[in-house]
Amino acid sequence: MADGFDAVLIGAGHNTLAAALHLSARGWRVGVFEGAQQAGGAVKTGAYTIPGFHHDWAAMNLSLFAGSAFFKDYGPELMRHGLEFVPVSHPFASAFEDGTWCGVSTDLAQTTARIANLSAKDAETWGAMVQGFGAQAPHLFGLLGAKMKLSALAYFVFKTLRAKGLAGSLDLARFLAQSPRQFLTQTFESPKVQAMLGAWGMHLDFAPDVAGGALFPYLEGMAGQAFGMVLGKGGAQTMITAMVSAIRARGGVVETGVPVARIVHERGRARAIVLADGRRIEAAKAVIAGVSPRALVQLSGGLAPAFDTAMTEFVHAPGTMMIHLALDSLPDWAAGEALKSFAYVHLAPSLDQMARTYQQAMAGLLPDEPVIVAGQPSAFDASRAPQGRHVLWVQVRMAPGTIKGDAKGEITATDWASAAEPFAERALDVLERHAPGLRAKILGRCIVSPAAFEAENPNLVGGDQLCGSHHLSQNFLFRPARGHADGSTPIANLHLTGAAVWPGAGTGAGSGFLLAKKLVGH
Repeated sequence: MADGFDAVLIGAGHNTLAAALHLSARGWRVGVFEGAQQAGGAVKTGAYTIPGFHHDWAAMNLSLFAGSAFFKDYGPELMRHGLEFVPVSHPFASAFEDGTWCGVSTDLAQTTARIANLSAKDAETWGAMVQGFGAQAPHLFGLLGAKMKLSALAYFVFKTLRAKGLAGSLDLARFLAQSPRQFLTQTFESPKVQAMLGAWGMHLDFAPDVAGGALFPYLEGMAGQAFGMVLGKGGAQTMITAMVSAIRARGGVVETGVPVARIVHERGRARAIVLADGRRIEAAKAVIAGVSPRALVQLSGGLAPAFDTAMTEFVHAPGTMMIHLALDSLPDWAAGEALKSFAYVHLAPSLDQMARTYQQAMAGLLPDEPVIVAGQPSAFDASRAPQGRHVLWVQVRMAPGTIKGDAKGEITATDWASAAEPFAERALDVLERHAPGLRAKILGRCIVSPAAFEAENPNLVGGDQLCGSHHLSQNFLFRPARGHADGSTPIANLHLTGAAVWPGAGTGAGSGFLLAKKLVGH
């Protein structure tokens, strides 16, 4: 035996790190082994354009982490290990083609006034929603933080019935089944207010007409109003660096640049992992794989026919392209200077356009008008760039993992090596329309295609930053498959964690923390 631990964890994404830290705190010896040179998975920061400019590779928004149950327990410890947050009071806005905009700020009067400019009725509706959020939040966050077992769901239903009654509980169930379009068009009359909130559905693979997606525009709107947004000081990497440091301080091991070749299981029990360098790492109590469902089958050589089929057929969301820009100044937004003070500026003008973009990507086509999320972290955190300079975090949604054609009929390439540049130019054209002169501000840029994302991190299949669609057939009890939403597998001591496991994507560390608590009993 070259090395041995109570728990061996594959991958150093934030869910495996959360599991490792909790297990360490409960006295387990843990070893984390990551194939990439840098821990963090999709949550990392680097100088991808010019030295001195710090870009978040994929995840930028750390609000879910700051509000998580994991952070509630380990926040003080992580702060001692260097974790720093930057609060944002203007979390998101949408700019429109006619030069108008609307955005949500933590100042309710500001938000309401902006909405009132579009619709007095919608401003009243917004105020009522904000007032009622306190009553709704315990039920919604209770569901999203619950263990996905029938007993836990039964208890959730019981509590909801007791608190809301039958009619109120049925209304909640109907809301949870609605598409973003159904919820937004039934609630707001202004298409611009609908689009401002509907853009959040695109972050989690919920295009306007996908059932089960109403929850996310609602939650992001209400959470943005109530809490704003949280960024990481110097970059999202601050969260990963602190977690790794805390694990090591508790005696745990975190190694990077060491790919895992296979999982060893014998007589129905996981025993060890074998690294690409030949080392065998023994696991006395658990092997925890922070990998995609397909990769689990590949690493294990297969576990059980039905389970292997479910993992292999796990559905991934469309891909995402990132464009990292080093700028000499913030974009000059045509809709107004005020947009420079928002963390996210969405360029998604209507529900119809978002629906079309999504369907094009699902059909394997490069969208003719991609949805743009322009992140401006250096507007709040000067450490991200040299004095007076800025970084722009540009997320291009959606993009097909495998290109079958171009919806606009302009790009002939069907491989990302050739299509990345012209598709990025299409996205920059959208930005240039909304922020004239943007291209002249660019000092350096880095384009990350869906193929490049997967090559760098195999969990991001086809550039899917969510590690799997969250549609109803693959969420809640069915994430990643029925009977395995707790990360269990058909053999003892082998567990799956990460965004593919309930409660899914985001930076909340939910699946890793829930798994670790299950393993130690608390």
